[in-house]
Amino acid sequence: MDIRRAVKSDIKRIDDLLLQVLTVHHNGRPDLFKPDCRKYSDAELEEIINDDARPIFVADDGEVKGYAFCIIKEEKNNNVLTDRKTLYIDDLCVDENSRGEHIGSALYEFVKRYAKSIACNSVTLNVWECNGGARAFYEKLGLKPMKTTMEEIL
Repeated sequence: MDIRRAVKSDIKRIDDLLLQVLTVHHNGRPDLFKPDCRKYSDAELEEIINDDARPIFVADDGEVKGYAFCIIKEEKNNNVLTDRKTLYIDDLCVDENSRGEHIGSALYEFVKRYAKSIACNSVTLNVWECNGGARAFYEKLGLKPMKTTMEEIL
């Protein structure tokens, strides 16, 4: 399994995986997530692929089996927060037909090494409460809650 930066020719497969993630989120929170739509257009994906501040890494064994969308975030000269550089995982997906093959953990470890190589202080991400499988996966990797967003539906 090769983990590498995404390229334009990966867009179709990335679209397929993005739909799998959307479906999980829509099934868990149909009040928030629309069914059968696209998070990004192909043009937006191409723009992200070419943006070094927003790297997308893919796990590829002849076919893209998973991805990690990342965003490099820096906090500087904030009145209350310390200066820090974080690699935020905006989205991580492994094809539903390839789960259990340790592709997700390989992607996460790759992202973590990448973050260290560019002098990040941490790797962060959000996980939806309706996605218990994702939460358990991230906890197994050693991630811990940093903050909690709460809601009251009216």
